[in-house]
Amino acid sequence: MASIVQGLYKNSLINEAPAFVPANVQYEVLMGSQAYGVASASSDWDVYGFCVPPRDYVFPHLRGEIPDFSPAGTRFDQFQLHHIVDAGANGGRGREYDISIYSIVKYFALCMENNPNMIDSLFVPRRCVLYSTAVGELVRENRHIFLHKGAWHKFKGYAYAQMHKIETKTAKGKRKTLVEQHGYDVKFAYHVVRLIDEVEQILRENDLDLERNREQLKSVRRGEWSLDKVKAYFAEKERDLESLYHSSELRMKPDIPALTKLLLQCLEQHYGSLEACIVQEDKIVQAIKDIGDIVRKLNLY
Repeated sequence: MASIVQGLYKNSLINEAPAFVPANVQYEVLMGSQAYGVASASSDWDVYGFCVPPRDYVFPHLRGEIPDFSPAGTRFDQFQLHHIVDAGANGGRGREYDISIYSIVKYFALCMENNPNMIDSLFVPRRCVLYSTAVGELVRENRHIFLHKGAWHKFKGYAYAQMHKIETKTAKGKRKTLVEQHGYDVKFAYHVVRLIDEVEQILRENDLDLERNREQLKSVRRGEWSLDKVKAYFAEKERDLESLYHSSELRMKPDIPALTKLLLQCLEQHYGSLEACIVQEDKIVQAIKDIGDIVRKLNLY
């Protein structure tokens, strides 16, 4: 089965994408309201995922680059394109897409930071996984090792940003209609509640179910919460979660060795052997060094 990005590229709807992106997509998921269980029939498709770029993009020394000396060659972090209309999709009724495809290295880095969007993409319901290779499954199966207490600061910061938009952003188009109906932008408000609920799950359970609070989120989106209620909920949860942050048994920082090992496993799964990319010291040489260290410590010579 082809991925969404591969299909759009084949139909010349995302010609801006580097050719290696659609050819090497490993994981593609449906995000946004679809993943949170609050979508309507008219909701757009917000697609996130990652690809594995050519070897020399990940290991620039393979093309002769010397760090801090050679001019930097071509880099690839992500490809993003919004409002892509595929008239033939959805049984001929058409569909609009927002596409965000990251390099696997950038994707790991953002997930390791506990960026809310990236973490959500790892924990979407299985029905929202649109395309996944063996590499994609390897990452998804190990998604819990990305989580750490830093999620609290990241998710709280994103929630504050949404609250700030409620108070300062001038609404336009459909968003203006929401403000006129409810007195404030309920879409921003539902994200405030969602982000706080999600990070509470992470701190309490080292897990995340994006649809757990969908009825609550639907209620916020319908305008059944006043802005004062949203603010009070946020303030109360912030106090509670600050305490939970300190008592949570979640690891304090990213498990960098485990994540590095996982990334190398993924790259090896895709490229084959990494011997030409990574120089690892011969085990016998290392063993001799270790023995020498022990001998010196014992003053045996």
